[in-house]
Amino acid sequence: MGVSMGVPEQSLHNQLKDLYAGEGDGVEATVNGYIVDVVRGDVLVEVQTGNFGAIRQKLHDLLRSHRVLLVHPVPLNKWIVRVDHQGRQVSRRRSPKRGRLEEVFYELVHTPELIVCPGLELEVVMVDAEELWADDGRGSWRRRRWSIADRRLLSVVESRVFTDPRDYLGLVPEALRPGFTAGDLARESKLSSGLAQKMVYSLRKAGLLEPAGRRGRSNLYRAA
Repeated sequence: MGVSMGVPEQSLHNQLKDLYAGEGDGVEATVNGYIVDVVRGDVLVEVQTGNFGAIRQKLHDLLRSHRVLLVHPVPLNKWIVRVDHQGRQVSRRRSPKRGRLEEVFYELVHTPELIVCPGLELEVVMVDAEELWADDGRGSWRRRRWSIADRRLLSVVESRVFTDPRDYLGLVPEALRPGFTAGDLARESKLSSGLAQKMVYSLRKAGLLEPAGRRGRSNLYRAA
């Protein structure tokens, strides 16, 4: 069977949509001019595998009249499956990298206002997944020009729902909350410096952190 090159998130998105759709729920229904993944009574479920910015306006418009559950998957464990031009598997290996709940801030950094949007809940779903790579010469140089052709759900490991802005603050170790730098957060939580910076920026823009002076050349923050 061939592999679709145009929509790399399609399988993962559809599998999660089917998982969240219960009996009697509307699927791919039109609400206020938008196609919504799942309509569950007065709650709208939107599955977004990446790029929160692409649905920012949609979410704000829907939140005027509905509650919204935004579902975002983060691969906890990932297997790389290489396929040839006919879509036949040529290799499969497990990636050494394990996902983190905090990786949702790779998306929230572009839309930090979602953290404090009334009526919006965010569910981060930690999944085991397969990533299909196709040898088409059009991918990143880091992948030696192999393209990501699709992502497929293997299983849901766990999930965490953020219903209140303060829930996000729970990702900051309590010992740090009186005052810390992005570097402190990276060391304490064993995050990359880049992800720690995105997390601090997002929480600050959402009003959950406030400036608390400086330590040397680094800005200090504390829970607001």
